[in-house]
Amino acid sequence: MLRAGERTRYEEKRDALLAAAHSRKTLMGILNVTPDSFSDGGRFNSPDRAVEQAKSLIADGADIVDVGAESTRPGHTPITAEEEWARLAPLLEPLLEAVDAPLSIDTYKAATARRATELGVVVVNDIWGLQHDPAMADTVAEAGAALVIMHNRTETDPAIDIRADLRRFFDHSLTVAQRAGIPSERIILDPGIGFGKTKQQNLAALAATTELLDYRLPILIGISRKSIFGALLGATVDGRLIGTIAANVVTAMYGASIFRVHDPAEHRAAFTVLDAIVSA
Repeated sequence: MLRAGERTRYEEKRDALLAAAHSRKTLMGILNVTPDSFSDGGRFNSPDRAVEQAKSLIADGADIVDVGAESTRPGHTPITAEEEWARLAPLLEPLLEAVDAPLSIDTYKAATARRATELGVVVVNDIWGLQHDPAMADTVAEAGAALVIMHNRTETDPAIDIRADLRRFFDHSLTVAQRAGIPSERIILDPGIGFGKTKQQNLAALAATTELLDYRLPILIGISRKSIFGALLGATVDGRLIGTIAANVVTAMYGASIFRVHDPAEHRAAFTVLDAIVSA
């Protein structure tokens, strides 16, 4: 558990990140410590390489580093909480010691979230938005962590109105969060691009960013290098940066404020240009 001084620093990191998300474009650098992620599986699953990559992401402009130990790409093989923690345990403490930027944990398992937040991770990034593990909401509340609620579906249904489904999902998740005592000012919403959606629904979910601003919560877009760019552009994973930047710039103009990316330097440059044009 965090001691008194560590708890104060934890709260400072959390609150500074949330304040940034309400005032400027914030970059969440992706650090996958998995053997099978679609983009960078197996590259950063040793302590030295994980720390090196985290430092590189921060040097390139990332405000926070999102650490994930289970691939959630389409067709992924789920792992247990014990397997997930076995991948994270050797890495999280070195990461927390080596970098001053806040860390988030990309997990939908309460046991993993509890262990990570006890070490000092300030954000829980839940791809099931509190709707998978019944213990997750209480875990986040007890830790005092910030929370990313991501929209998800167990299966794709081309017939549904994805905008209405986003509303239903977020309304339910926010009710769960409120009952657990998670303050709304610590919550971030993510439309879940690439999760349980057709290509057209993914595009509609991105376009719905302006509507989601009604919640008065920061909107996170996680579309970096995803397969939608393969469908739209015929691009391989390594060729999807231009599509990623285009989508993130558009959603930034729609009001999104947090962007989960593999390439923070390129995004920081793109947003600098965008801000210069808008301010002119």
